[in-house]
Amino acid sequence: MKLLTPTPWSDYELIDCGGFEKLERFGAYVLARPEPQAIWDKTLSDAEWESKAQAYFKREKGNSERGEWLTKQGMPDRWTGTYPLGSQKLTYKLALSSFKHVGLFPEQAANWEFIYQKTKALGVEKPKVLNLFAYTGVASLAARAAGADVTHVDSVKQVISWSRENMELSNLENIRWMVEDAMKFVKREVRRGNTYHGIILDPPAYGRGPDGEKWVLEEQINELLKLCKQLLNPQQHFFLINLYSLSFSALIAESLILRIFEKTENPEFGELYLPDSFHKKLPLGIFYRFATV
Repeated sequence: MKLLTPTPWSDYELIDCGGFEKLERFGAYVLARPEPQAIWDKTLSDAEWESKAQAYFKREKGNSERGEWLTKQGMPDRWTGTYPLGSQKLTYKLALSSFKHVGLFPEQAANWEFIYQKTKALGVEKPKVLNLFAYTGVASLAARAAGADVTHVDSVKQVISWSRENMELSNLENIRWMVEDAMKFVKREVRRGNTYHGIILDPPAYGRGPDGEKWVLEEQINELLKLCKQLLNPQQHFFLINLYSLSFSALIAESLILRIFEKTENPEFGELYLPDSFHKKLPLGIFYRFATV
């Protein structure tokens, strides 16, 4: 079992975490927002957090997700950041959303590297990569930057628009955008006999498709993975899944994958985490990934 954390890069830093919150720097701006897994005490004082943070997310009463950002003068609603990948630089938009998110999950940088490297190593002229529950699409950018023909699937039209902005900011083009329920899309691709050299899944614990389709991770992930097995090119491939449900462990991911795929080449599984400036490790999900190369 592995513990993965990104190589530090200039546009992101986890400064401190604790008291069910995290203090992060995205580019030039420092944000404080909720973090349910930071159950220990903060290292810095509340006064230091207040002096550093240019934006603080305040939850709505009785709602663990929605809320509003309280900002200091000079804090923009939107800005950009960059991530160096190979010989290229990915550029992404950041924004203060009403769901505490900003458009980027920094711990995923460890997986962006995996996607880029494995896509390059496939030895296929234009490998096909499918990104499901793709959010704002930095994983899609990583595959496209490595030369893949990328299909990006998300159920939220506004998120697809955000992803397109990220593609254009990164001077990339020709990603295929699908505003669709992931399960419906995969079932249709299986019926059509399509296959992909790379499949990326980043499913939420709960969600809704564009037509109100219900997604519950525990109830549907097993079926979705069985369908993904049929879509994965049997000779040359990579596969990556991230899971964020607090009730899931890396051992559940391993058991799920091995029961369905039976044999995986070069498997890696474990936890993703971010270290703060005081060497506390903040866990931020589990992963399982494998590749023929």
